[in-house]
Amino acid sequence: MIALGCDHGGFELKQEVIQYLKENQIEYKDYGCYDTASVDYPVYARKVAKAILDGEAEKGILICGTGIGISIAANRIKGIRAALCSDCFSAQATREHNDANILCMGGRVVGAGLAVKIVDTFLHTEFSNDERHIRRIHLIEE
Repeated sequence: MIALGCDHGGFELKQEVIQYLKENQIEYKDYGCYDTASVDYPVYARKVAKAILDGEAEKGILICGTGIGISIAANRIKGIRAALCSDCFSAQATREHNDANILCMGGRVVGAGLAVKIVDTFLHTEFSNDERHIRRIHLIEE
């Protein structure tokens, strides 16, 4: 299951991601926001992070205007490795090397077509389980 969250700046792109998930029969839960009225992105970063940490979701996707604020907020939560990605190579690398559990994107930065490709890459790339990457993740967690 994929946990989704956004602020007002990411709402429209989140709708595109939801359409992709529906078309590909990928289960998801939308933790808000639900329109373009101004809201505070840390609220939604926490909701998605909590869903992952509580085992309700395997991965998450967070979207704000740039992706920066929401990724900073998510990464403040122990156990979360949120990666801001604007290209498919970064989405693949962060899954393979960092075992990132949340993908962050900027609704005002990434177009819908590219965003869907980034999401697809992130969701379908496995962690490498390489010893050096595991060691580095443990160093981050310390």
